Amino acid sequence: MQLPRFLLGDNAHHPDDIFIIHTEYPRFFINLKDDELEFIDEIEKEDREELEQETKNLIEEASRFYDEQMQMYENE
Repeated sequence: MQLPRFLLGDNAHHPDDIFIIHTEYPRFFINLKDDELEFIDEIEKEDREELEQETKNLIEEASRFYDEQMQMYENE
């Protein structure tokens, strides 16, 4: 199965939260409500510095993904 790079997550127990799941390495969940980030993958020390900048870029991409998805829902 080919997963999309980003997925939108929802949970009825957290109605104010907006979760985006990044499905490629480094896999993570981000709550756009407060930018809280939780990595799924174990991050090696030697990868940490390189991934720091990449993660910032991915968070920006996740936000754009969410905005695009909401725009599509509004246009339906």
